[in-house]
Amino acid sequence: MNTNSIITFTLVFLPLFGAFVTYFCGKKNIKVLSSLAQIFTALVFFVSAAGLVLFINDPGQVEGVSVIGGICGRGIAFSLSGFRVVYAFVATFMWMMTTLMSEQYFGHHHNQARYYFFILLTECATLGVFLGNDLYTIFIFFEIMSFTSYVWVAQEETKGALRAAETYLAVAVIGGLSMLMGIFMIYHELGTLDVDSLREAVLASCGSETKLFVASILMAIGFGAKAGAFPLHIWLPKAHPVAPAPASALLSGILTKSGIFGVIVVTCNIMSGDRTWGILILVIGLITMFMGAVLALFSVNIKRVLACSSMSQIGFILTGIGAYNAMHAEQFLASSGSMLHMINHSLIKLVLFMAAGVIFFNTEALDINDVRGFGRKKPLFAVIFLTGALSIAGIPGFSGYVSKTLLHESILEVEMGNFTRIAEAVFLVSGGITLCYMTKLFVAIFVEKNLDDKLQEKYDGIKKYMNLKTGFSLTCSAVLLFVWGIFPHRLMEKVAGFGESFYGLMGESEAIPYFAWNNLKGGLISVSIGIILYFAIVRCLLMKDGRYLDRWPKWWDLENAVYRPLLLTILPTIAAVFSRVFDSLVDGIVLGLRNTLYKDSPLPGKKKEMSMRSLRVKEDVDIIRRSISYGFFLFAVGVIITVVYIFVFHFGG
Repeated sequence: MNTNSIITFTLVFLPLFGAFVTYFCGKKNIKVLSSLAQIFTALVFFVSAAGLVLFINDPGQVEGVSVIGGICGRGIAFSLSGFRVVYAFVATFMWMMTTLMSEQYFGHHHNQARYYFFILLTECATLGVFLGNDLYTIFIFFEIMSFTSYVWVAQEETKGALRAAETYLAVAVIGGLSMLMGIFMIYHELGTLDVDSLREAVLASCGSETKLFVASILMAIGFGAKAGAFPLHIWLPKAHPVAPAPASALLSGILTKSGIFGVIVVTCNIMSGDRTWGILILVIGLITMFMGAVLALFSVNIKRVLACSSMSQIGFILTGIGAYNAMHAEQFLASSGSMLHMINHSLIKLVLFMAAGVIFFNTEALDINDVRGFGRKKPLFAVIFLTGALSIAGIPGFSGYVSKTLLHESILEVEMGNFTRIAEAVFLVSGGITLCYMTKLFVAIFVEKNLDDKLQEKYDGIKKYMNLKTGFSLTCSAVLLFVWGIFPHRLMEKVAGFGESFYGLMGESEAIPYFAWNNLKGGLISVSIGIILYFAIVRCLLMKDGRYLDRWPKWWDLENAVYRPLLLTILPTIAAVFSRVFDSLVDGIVLGLRNTLYKDSPLPGKKKEMSMRSLRVKEDVDIIRRSISYGFFLFAVGVIITVVYIFVFHFGG
């Protein structure tokens, strides 16, 4: 086994091994539970760091495909290309830091063993997605990731958490089925699922461009749902506020990026060079960017603000991916901007969600009005939060400014007249709204006093608001974010170069004068918009008598207005009625035959009474069997549809 395979298999399967060891040892001794989880996540991080160092020094030493044959017929394959090894490093770093913080967060929490078990299982699945070398492997681990992370959302077991988990799972399952159908179509048209071979297969293929476009749409639905792209974002604002803060950091920072990863695979390999596809992704990105920013601005729950902010930042990344296909030249601007903003957003949300967790386990509240003034006499905490806030707002000198500058320039390179001007305006306004809602959070938590003097006195008296491990994880994450941003040419551009081959580019990048006036101008416009919006909207419209108000219309909720009635009520009801009719049809035929051709002989006295009792018992058993068979029936229908599809398109095409 070569170095590549050792590193790859260790990254994917060590968390799986660690999940079972941690769970069973932790059930016997709860004190070792968090320590074991921290040890395993640290080991996985060091393996990823070793892989990154080896790749930097000698890419050929770790590049290549590692295959495990015989799994589900095809086998699964992994690769350690530049983009993959970079994101494996980011993901494992985030897992290590959130696990360190989890010890204090879950200090008096129930079901800790379950939480750590599924944290490690999800790390295994997520690394399987990022390192997957073919669409089949990516799909398998993508679905595992969806089901294991579902437990994070439901962890608190409150009514709100279970409802949000239900929505999360419904979106994940529907997205997964859509993705699977797209994979079937791609394999039929191209004859391969290997990511590195897709681009060449498309160029050499005589297959239908329409079918490839439809297949890409189906796959984009699955990946876009996980990313939180509009209009499939409905799970994101609901799941983050109810999930534990460490899990929210991973949901926002990493799991959404697995969806973005899939969109990049589709855009840059299957639909490479298709400008229509690029414009479609660009438009979805702009809508997602703006809607997420507006939702965050109106929210008063800290974690909901950060969740809607994640939706908005996903829109920024999608804008870059769409621009990659829509522009004629300078594509390295879009590839570098989208990749760097993926990394920036991951690290930023690691800092901000963990900070929200610190606020929560000290105050047991997340409403801005309730936690107002918590950070007034906590300078270290203020600096940590401010680092994340300034980065996500794109303030010059911080990492977010670099990636947003690249994304801004990529939009300008699309060169579509009025469309480009509108896209740029949406981009700059969304950036301004980002600064506005982050200013709202910072001022409320670290500048203003709580309206309740006794509560403010209590907050001021909290000195040990973080233990050593939590303080280390937050401080280390903030320092990394800051250092990462102050070396755009030496560090950020070099890392962006690692991803060029994944995007299909080779040696096209060039140095960007980030602090030239033309680039600073866009950032300063967004800053000006943010300042104006803060005083005009937050201070005037979203506050009353010194309290922050949630003025978002309750009826304007896509989940409650459209998705939940349609997908979780109407369609299941139709399926249940259909299944009931189909199931009862056989009973009706049998009953008709018994009353006519095969009429039962009458039984006198006690025998007749015993027969009726046994018949009632049999009917009760039949009811139970029907309820069990209902699930199998729906599963069988899905299998039949899939088999018919494969037969028609494979043998009939």
